[in-house]
Amino acid sequence: MKLNTSRFGELEVDKKDIIVFKEGLLGFENLKKFFIVDPGDQTLILWFQSAEDPATAFPIIEPKIFKPEYIVKLLPAELASLDLESINDASVYTILTIPKVVTEMSANLKAPIVINNKTKIARQIVLQDSKLEVRCQMYMELKRYIVNYSSDDSTRTTAQAPKVANSETQPFEENTSKEENANTTGKEA
Repeated sequence: MKLNTSRFGELEVDKKDIIVFKEGLLGFENLKKFFIVDPGDQTLILWFQSAEDPATAFPIIEPKIFKPEYIVKLLPAELASLDLESINDASVYTILTIPKVVTEMSANLKAPIVINNKTKIARQIVLQDSKLEVRCQMYMELKRYIVNYSSDDSTRTTAQAPKVANSETQPFEENTSKEENANTTGKEA
């Protein structure tokens, strides 16, 4: 089906990719159907787009990307409400707040979105862990992950340096650091 969005224009969405919230998202209880949009950039940030309101979309990310130790512990009733036997059968995302000063970006670790991968039923669940933050500053961790994740193309290429007729001319040598590579290829978050 085709859906219009204010952020991404018209998108073709398969009905099997629609994620259903029985209770809606916190503060958006009237919106029940969403889908995930991957803008295809290198930030690893996805968008949770409403299928019912073209203007409503939330930036989301998998919290394990910037906080590998993050664990979602659900109560039996919460698992049952999602038709889950284990959290391993689910995808977990956190909603991001991205202000004008992007370095102040934060993630809501306290209330993640949990999606049953098989049924596409989802809930935003407020976790009981008092140590989890609603506004976890994570820009630097995400940037560090992206820079470390970026590949060095010079180590993958099989191209040889060009042969030169003039013995005084040195062949080109790629000698950039990972950080320089990330900056020149736009891989900064």
